[in-house]
Amino acid sequence: MKKIALIIVGIFLFYSFSFSQSLGIKTNLVHWATTTPNIGIEFAFSRKYTMDISAGYNPFVFNDNKKFQHWIVQPELRYWTCESFNGHFFGIHGLVAEYNVGGIDFPLGRLKDLKDYRYKGFAYGGGISYGYQWVLSKRWNVEASLGAGYAYLTYDKYPCTKCGTLLKSENKNYFGVTKAAVSLIYLIK
Repeated sequence: MKKIALIIVGIFLFYSFSFSQSLGIKTNLVHWATTTPNIGIEFAFSRKYTMDISAGYNPFVFNDNKKFQHWIVQPELRYWTCESFNGHFFGIHGLVAEYNVGGIDFPLGRLKDLKDYRYKGFAYGGGISYGYQWVLSKRWNVEASLGAGYAYLTYDKYPCTKCGTLLKSENKNYFGVTKAAVSLIYLIK
């Protein structure tokens, strides 16, 4: 699965350098807040359309074997209401991820079981998004975006973060937030 994701990212990167007129390198500050190093690239096809490809990887294990390990790739096709890299945009995004998380106390409804259980599996999905990009200077922008959609989750559930005894394997359908970003962007034109 990792090889397929890397091949897809490689193809998009090749096309971005071959056909784009404008190019932005970005990092999502929301991912950094979850200790997830990440990078993205966005390239313009035309004045109104861009392709954004973002990826993050978190290999860390924290105190008491708390885990939020994952990798994620999210390509997104964007339509800009004014011009690329400026103002409002609407997008269609996909996602593929692998995760191994547990031992973390999230007081939110869907994530409350992460304190007592560990989940290891994959997520596939996509959705629609809206965002806005502010021009800070000739080379720097800031962007905020939020997306909602669907993800198919397949995972194994374990009783604690260190234990290896499999409780069950499940598949779930998730509807909700599939993308959240506040990104810092450096533009190459």
